[in-house]
Amino acid sequence: MLVLGIDPGLATTGYGVIRADGYDQYTCVDYGVIISAAGLPDADRLRVIFDQLTELIMAHQPEFAAVEKLYFQKNVKTALSVGQARGVVLLTLAQAGLAIYEYNPNEVKQTVCGYGSADKQQVQRMVQTLLHLDTLPKPDDAADALAVAICHIHHQSFTDRIHTSPEQ
Repeated sequence: MLVLGIDPGLATTGYGVIRADGYDQYTCVDYGVIISAAGLPDADRLRVIFDQLTELIMAHQPEFAAVEKLYFQKNVKTALSVGQARGVVLLTLAQAGLAIYEYNPNEVKQTVCGYGSADKQQVQRMVQTLLHLDTLPKPDDAADALAVAICHIHHQSFTDRIHTSPEQ
């Protein structure tokens, strides 16, 4: 299973590509961030996300996409820009024909760290451990995207086991 995890944002969209061979056999294929320049109009920034995400999909050919849901934001302007970026991400993934799964931040942290209120550093360290990376995955957005992909792998593996278990 090849999963593309996405942590959407207008300024920085994190991505992570993980290959899973079984429930706990992970290989990090690629990770990083898509950055759109602050001086550009929002429409151009969204196009940057679309174009670079399309290139990633073409390069890696993932089977599944996992996207972090919008977390409650106190700053309305930030929430709107993240929502716009999320919309572009979802549209790009849908146009590529990918199966899309969405997870909220607490669900991702619970799955990866065992604690729904884990901080950024805890998430980074667990992602590093699970993927056997030599260094902490940086920046935070990339680590979060890898965590979203890991979350999906766990959920999909569980669902697969339920559907393939013999009836009793």
